[in-house]
Amino acid sequence: MTVIHNIRLVEGGTVTPCEIGIEQGRIAAIEPPGGLAAVPGADRVDGEGMYLSHGFVDIHVHGGGGFDFMDAGEEAWHGIAAFHLRYGTTQLVPTTLAADREGLLKALDTYMECREGRGDGAEFLGIHVEGPYLVPAQCGAQDPRYIRRPERKEYEEMVERCPDILRWTVAPEIPGGLEMGDYLAAKGITACIGHSDATCEEVKKAILHGYTHITHLYSAMSTIVRRQGFRHAGIVESAYLFPELTSEVIADGCHLPGDLLKLAYRQIGPRRLCLVTDAMRAAGQTEGESILGDLSDGQRVIIEDGVAKLPDRQAFAGSICTADRLVRTMVRQGGASLPDAVEMVTATPAGILGLERQTGRVKVGRKADLVLFDEDIRIRRVFREGVLKYEEPAAGGA
Repeated sequence: MTVIHNIRLVEGGTVTPCEIGIEQGRIAAIEPPGGLAAVPGADRVDGEGMYLSHGFVDIHVHGGGGFDFMDAGEEAWHGIAAFHLRYGTTQLVPTTLAADREGLLKALDTYMECREGRGDGAEFLGIHVEGPYLVPAQCGAQDPRYIRRPERKEYEEMVERCPDILRWTVAPEIPGGLEMGDYLAAKGITACIGHSDATCEEVKKAILHGYTHITHLYSAMSTIVRRQGFRHAGIVESAYLFPELTSEVIADGCHLPGDLLKLAYRQIGPRRLCLVTDAMRAAGQTEGESILGDLSDGQRVIIEDGVAKLPDRQAFAGSICTADRLVRTMVRQGGASLPDAVEMVTATPAGILGLERQTGRVKVGRKADLVLFDEDIRIRRVFREGVLKYEEPAAGGA
């Protein structure tokens, strides 16, 4: 048994001093301090009084470390997984961008080739198809050349090609959007509302057709508008109004100011609101230029002010943040308690995708996917299935 002691477990909305025993890659025991001191032959790991939680679960990520999930080849996909693991993410959901049929099928095929992972990076839980069935007016950084209406033959082919599609972001108000929601729900795929101009009434109808989640709340979506003098609520208001809906926020401190993070946290709450990076290729980069999407056909972006921007600087182009930054931002700017911020990047995203029985919580019998972090929420060690995969280099070291 490996025993991690001298730790503060952040789990289930509380912080509890304890020690954890790991055997064969799984959590074998969770005991009060000293409770596993007498285990014979145990390999003891001193947690140095740091916080320990389940590894972070990022259900919306496009890339990182110089790679994008629209890139072909295992090197790119495994490179993204290894990059994000260093920042506490032990599970992630690769996310596509709007592309032509061939580009999307290529991404799905690459996922199937890489889904088992390589052991040195975050685990792939499944895939998120974002688009191409979106509204051009809310395309954000999605390439408008590839935005189109849902074609049943096309999305059925994609689902048959890749049985691991976990979620799909669609504008439900476009022709065919509600029918697609019914199809996704029947297949057990989380139908998400995003890049959409839907009114509150249209969102209400979408809920009846299987839509349960809102992709990057506030970003690329409708809010209150006036038509012939009358006000109509949009998707943003629907997130607060309908308890059937869950939502995600890009808590990088750029996409949303602290006041809106506080509002979402207080009114939606940590059980229905999760944190996502929406990270792109340049995650970890602080300035310069990058490409969103496929290197050969993607969009040029500018990295500055802690975020990726389109060249005209009128819109963001995905984030450059990592999961540890999400937690820091929610605590420092969003007013969340540390346990709630951790919940929003572990158990809550797992539950949104129906994976709460297998991941997201530190429980006896579960995989020992764990992260140790300090008071500044700086990642110090990351374990996957009980094996140390990352340790912060000593100060002054190579």
